[in-house]
Amino acid sequence: MNLPRISRRAFLAKAGIGGGTVFTGYAGFCEPQWLDVGRHEVKTKEGGEPLKILHLSDLHASWCVNLHYLGEAITLGLQQKPDLICVTGDFITTKFADFDGYCRVLSRLAPAAPTFACLGNHDGGDWARHHGGHDNTVWIRNVLAASKIELLHNRATGVQLKNRRLRLVGVGDYDAGEVEAAAAFGHAVSGPAPYTLLLAHNPDTKSLVAAHPWDLMLSGHTHGGQFCMPLIGAPFNPVIDKRFLAGMYCWQGRQIHITKGVGNVFGLRFNCRPEISLLTLT
Repeated sequence: MNLPRISRRAFLAKAGIGGGTVFTGYAGFCEPQWLDVGRHEVKTKEGGEPLKILHLSDLHASWCVNLHYLGEAITLGLQQKPDLICVTGDFITTKFADFDGYCRVLSRLAPAAPTFACLGNHDGGDWARHHGGHDNTVWIRNVLAASKIELLHNRATGVQLKNRRLRLVGVGDYDAGEVEAAAAFGHAVSGPAPYTLLLAHNPDTKSLVAAHPWDLMLSGHTHGGQFCMPLIGAPFNPVIDKRFLAGMYCWQGRQIHITKGVGNVFGLRFNCRPEISLLTLT
């Protein structure tokens, strides 16, 4: 059988198209829903039983992140049997219409463990308004209230879990210009200072809260880079301090955890699987 002749240039062009199709298919249809469980042990000076914290962020309900998938992520998170759940913002990408459906998904969290949240740049306000989102945060605040998730917006609260006393502080979003550290931390806590968790969507917030007492900051926003290329790295890293991308970091004697997030924008992930994160205080 005589095979058709093909030039080297034409062969490489066709191979490039084929490879690009496979790459796009994987990055668009496989990895964005291939959930991982990121596990970290956090050693504390305080004694007590181990405490499991489920850290979720960047759910990004949108045209490319549907509620069925978010329900699967929450199922995976609840299977870890957390003692505390913290959700650090970007519940939506732009305007999302299915209020009741989203409430049904999120309302599974609070019955399983005390659940607290802060807001992200996509959840409404000045930044979101200029990027196709809501003018204000009323919509997502109503979703959280209906889902029994307590929003910590520039305020603090205390919680007793097992034999540990924790202080949770939540601040507004960095990009929205809503970080009010003085209001969030409020008055000094009487007696021995409890272990303090800080919920802040953007890890750059650390520069605005450095003068206040906290032990572990929980953040998202970066999506872990979302698109991590061999040799190139993560061109998508929307923070000022590029050292902070994903995982656990030590900073000025404190710790920062940045989760890769559950959802995405643009419907793509590569070499950066979405995750739910489980932190164990020991």
